[in-house]
Amino acid sequence: MKLRLIKTNFVLALITFLGMNAALAQNVTITVNAAQGKRAVSPNIYGRNESFDQPVAFYKGAGLRFVRVGGGNNMSAYNWRLKLDVHPDWFNNVYASDWDVYAQKINDNFPNMQGMFAFQLLGRVASSGQNNFPDWTYMQAHPGWSGNNQNLAGGGTPDPKGGGKALVEGNIDLFSKPWPADSSVAILDHWFGAKGKGFNKNQLQYWSMDNEVDVWNGTHDWAMPTLISASAFLDRYIELAKKAKALYPDIKLCGPVTTSEWQWYKWSNESIRIDGKYYCWFEYFIKRCADEEKASGVRVLDVFDIHHYPYGPTDNDALQNYRIFYDKNYNYPGANGLYSINGGWDTSSKKEYVFQRINDWLTKYFGANNGITLGLSEWSPGPNEPNLASVIYATHLGTFANNGVEYFTPWNWFTGMWESLHLYSRYAKNFSVSSTSTLENTVSAYTTVNAPADSMTVILVNRDMSAARTVTINLNEFSVSNGSYKTLQLSSLPAAETFKSHTSNALKSNTVIVASNSFDITVPALSTTAVILKSGTTGISEIKNPKDEINIFPNPANNEVKVSMNLSQGNPASLNGLILLNSYGQTVSVENLQPGIYDYTINTSNLPEGVYLLKIGSQVQKLIVQH
Repeated sequence: MKLRLIKTNFVLALITFLGMNAALAQNVTITVNAAQGKRAVSPNIYGRNESFDQPVAFYKGAGLRFVRVGGGNNMSAYNWRLKLDVHPDWFNNVYASDWDVYAQKINDNFPNMQGMFAFQLLGRVASSGQNNFPDWTYMQAHPGWSGNNQNLAGGGTPDPKGGGKALVEGNIDLFSKPWPADSSVAILDHWFGAKGKGFNKNQLQYWSMDNEVDVWNGTHDWAMPTLISASAFLDRYIELAKKAKALYPDIKLCGPVTTSEWQWYKWSNESIRIDGKYYCWFEYFIKRCADEEKASGVRVLDVFDIHHYPYGPTDNDALQNYRIFYDKNYNYPGANGLYSINGGWDTSSKKEYVFQRINDWLTKYFGANNGITLGLSEWSPGPNEPNLASVIYATHLGTFANNGVEYFTPWNWFTGMWESLHLYSRYAKNFSVSSTSTLENTVSAYTTVNAPADSMTVILVNRDMSAARTVTINLNEFSVSNGSYKTLQLSSLPAAETFKSHTSNALKSNTVIVASNSFDITVPALSTTAVILKSGTTGISEIKNPKDEINIFPNPANNEVKVSMNLSQGNPASLNGLILLNSYGQTVSVENLQPGIYDYTINTSNLPEGVYLLKIGSQVQKLIVQH
């Protein structure tokens, strides 16, 4: 009897276990609509904070397109004239740092890469390393001593107990000097001016308005022991922004480069009020920038830039952290500063959706279609485990592609992330379109198409930590011929780095069978899978009238391309004109046409190298520009 009871309980437990896992591993249906939600994907989301410690071929193979250079807190006291910076986490010692070398490397080796550097707003920069604290000597004489945050450069006296403050702080005039806005922006002429370095300003458009300015009294207390007011900081910001734009109007100013979740809403302990209304830090910053633009006509903010080191109590929480940015239904476990958003302390506020809030404030103060974008220039995936890091990073890449984020440069870079970067950068297309999942928070699809909309990549991310999922994909507004199509998958990554190059990596190739614009695929737990599809029809109408003739030459083009057309009466080109598009679908030039014989010359000398599309009526021809 006892044996039968044990056996019965085991069977019931097994049935319950299998039933629970069957429920957890339910099938997923994803609907793709290539005609909905179409928007350009910024290539700059394929970026990172970079010191260029790998060979050039490695970065090209990975598809790295954007780099933020400068060393975080070291940016604030960088002296571009003397090529020195202050290391605020190491006694304020001064070390050599040459941004010219990094800019030159970008210009010489990466024609499709953008480099991001920084202006200094702190007010002081490095001036000499002759008065560095003798760290090696002192630490050898005091084993176990920990006082790296003491302000000792400039002849300070260390506290032998470690930690805390120095017994006597160093004289800042011995290792730093005042640095006004004019000195910061003068690097633009040093790099781009007639007598400068000759760097390509089109590859160095993005300029960070310093770094984590909201915590200077902690990170740079040697220069600013008490944080200036929010208003005083914005006075500095606006002065420098206007000077920079006066020199080079096309640069992109990126601010306020806020530290983390708390500082998104609070500037120190300040309560910011205008005419009785309370403003959290982000709203106040946006309002001040908008007021300045209305008053002076100068745009002082191009990209709203934040930092984020997310909190996830568990790995499952970390896998959901992508929802912090736009999901109005997600309760973020790390919500903290959000409590103070309305001036009080409301612990019931858990729904972060920070990028959506920023967009709403931008619309409120700058108006709709204001052109100001969003960027995340420091971030960490959280867990340092290859499969988790890879999937968390992949989810953020997809989320930012869908929402038009301008750039994304993680600070922490873990094994597995190069693989995700490579998969997206090399195989995703240039335009995001709509994908809807029946189990969105577990399995998501990030779908992109190319400019002619004849090629599509569906990237599936399975965030389930234990179960594979069977996914049905239904395609709408994109016709695919029945047949076999290639898949590329990342799963079960080992502890050691697997990415070596575009041809040597962890991608596993397979196929799916498409029938009637639908296919099924099983994706493993913690995996990212790209399905590469080609339209059954190219979407480009063939010339029906044999008298129609269109030729472009030379192709590739250098300084110019000639377009020769012989169009019949009624050809749609006569209505739509001759349109040149870049690879992101943006119009470069338009020429109105009438039926007849035409010869048209397009100046390509000022166009960046790359692939362009020449659209004439319903026809599209590819043009390559090479200088």
